[in-house]
Formats: sequence, C-alpha cells, structure tokens
Amino acid sequence: MKIVTFALLSVLFFSVACGKKSTEKPSDTAPSALTVQAKINADSSGNVSFTATATNAVSYDYDFGNGIFQTVPGGVVTYKYPASGNYTVNVVAKSAGGLTASQSVSIKVVIKTSLLWADEFDVPGSPDAAKWGYDLGAGGWGNNELEYYTSRTDNAVVSNGTLKIIAKKESYNGSVYTSARLLTKGLFSFQYGKIEVRAKLPAGKGTWPGIWMLGNNISAVGWPACGEIDIMEQSGSDKNTVLGTMHYPTQKNQYGDGGTTTVASATSDFHRYATIWSATSIQMLVDDVVYYTLPNGSGLPFNQSFFVILNLAMGGNLGGTVDPAFATDQMEIDYVRIYQ
Repeated sequence: MKIVTFALLSVLFFSVACGKKSTEKPSDTAPSALTVQAKINADSSGNVSFTATATNAVSYDYDFGNGIFQTVPGGVVTYKYPASGNYTVNVVAKSAGGLTASQSVSIKVVIKTSLLWADEFDVPGSPDAAKWGYDLGAGGWGNNELEYYTSRTDNAVVSNGTLKIIAKKESYNGSVYTSARLLTKGLFSFQYGKIEVRAKLPAGKGTWPGIWMLGNNISAVGWPACGEIDIMEQSGSDKNTVLGTMHYPTQKNQYGDGGTTTVASATSDFHRYATIWSATSIQMLVDDVVYYTLPNGSGLPFNQSFFVILNLAMGGNLGGTVDPAFATDQMEIDYVRIYQ
C-alpha cells in the first residue's frame, strides 16, 4: 500500500512539473547590430534597393519616408519611389517575441520625368478648345451648388498669361450666380504621374474652388466607383486651409480620405498644388511639401486614366453660406502641367 501511494505521488508531481514548464515563455533577445544599406539605381527610375540585417531579427518594418510602409521578413526589398526628393527611411527590426531595434538612413532620389501635357494659358481669349471642354448647367451634379456653369468668357477667360475662372452674382437661367467648370474629358486623360497647378484662390466667403480629376469610366460605372482625386479644394469659410481628398467605394471617411494643410496666403499669392500618383501611392502636395499620402493598390479605382477638372462653385456642400455682399471673385491659374 505504501509503495502504490508513493508511485501515485510521483506521477502527480511529474504532471504538475510538466504543466508548469509548458506555460513558461521562451526567452527572447532584442535585435542587435542592425544595419541598413540603400542602393539607388543609376537609371533615375526611382528604384532603391534596401538591405537590412540584424542579429536575432525575424522581420523588418520599413517606413520609406513618404507615407508608405512594408513588412519584409528577410530584410531585403526594392521600392520604386514615384517622385524625386530627399527621404528618411526608418527600419524597425523585430525579434520572434516582438522586441525591436531601429535604424534610419537618408537618401536622395532623382527621377527623370518629361512633360506629358500642359496649358500655360498664354493665348488671350477663350480657353483652348483643343484642351478644354465645359460642363454646363446648374446644381453642381449633387453638390447643391448655387451657380449656373457657362462657357462664356464672362466666366472663363485667358488674359495676361493666366486663366481666370470667374464667379459672378447675376440672374442666369434661374440661378443667382454664374461661373465655369472646365474639363479635359474626351480630349486628354492620363494614368500615373505628377500633375501640378499654379493657382491663386478666391477670397470671397461662400466660394468653393476645385482642381480635381475623375476616372474615365464614370459614364459606365458612376461615382464613386470611377474614383475621384481632389488635388485642391478650399472651403467657403476657411480660406487659409486647402484640402486634398480621394473618393472611392471603400473609403474610410464618409467625406473621403485625405488631409488638409494651411496656406496662409492662398488668396493673395500663387501656390503650386500638386498630386504625385503611382500604382502604390497618391500624394498631395503644396509647394513641393507632401501633406497627405494614400496607399494605392489593385483594389482601388485609381489604376486607370483620369481627366482633369477646374471649377469655381458658389455655396454647396463645401462652399456653405455665401456672403450677402458677394459680387464677383475668381480662381486664377498660371499653368497646368502633367509629367510622367
């Protein structure tokens, strides 16, 4: 009887000991001796090859310095930058248990681009009919705008080297304001590249200027399935802030995904509003400074050709309440340039 009892106690002790041992976490060691090497391709394509190595690392998180992130198990990756610039690339090495070490490297990327399409607005009179058409009518196509868009030189005219899109308070076809909405639909569209527009924005309360693009397939699939890239919008009440926004079916924000930035002299000086667009990202810039980046991918509608739109709305969803004393104002555009 004593022998059996001893045996049972031995089994119980062994089981408890094994149970305790199985709950113990394996020891973990933080990555060390992390090095990051960057090799910029000499062909000015924007391709940069990165190699990260560290002791005790099982994966590497790359921040490419332009709003794009990628986890690379082996540490070796080639990333194609969509635009020239100075970038600080940060790499975080991770151990099996989640301990980390980080290292940064600075690179200068120079990409060769060529001018694909432009309008410098150097010929006085109506905008170039070979480059621009018009949307005509009232209501703003769902935006609750107050103006009637025309093709008159009263509302869109080239003079002294700039395009003026002019909003006026006047009774016209049932509307109390007139303005213009120019677009390249059916005349020019492009996929990927950089679009830059140098413009001075209106100061009047209730004016809503826009520099934006829509997908070529809008007639077939509708909006927002076609995708929308708003390069620059300015609200009717905050004239020192501009917005860059993307609209698409799976957007996270009901008003579109994007960002804002302060441009204190937007109504008194010309500034360069731009979008750099590639298969991997869409960046919003003012005067070459990136203020928002949306990662692009095959599941989004931003991998097709888009056409360009320039307009000045009155009131509407973003324009808001118009100043009762409003008489006229304008968005003045020095050029539109598209590079690839």
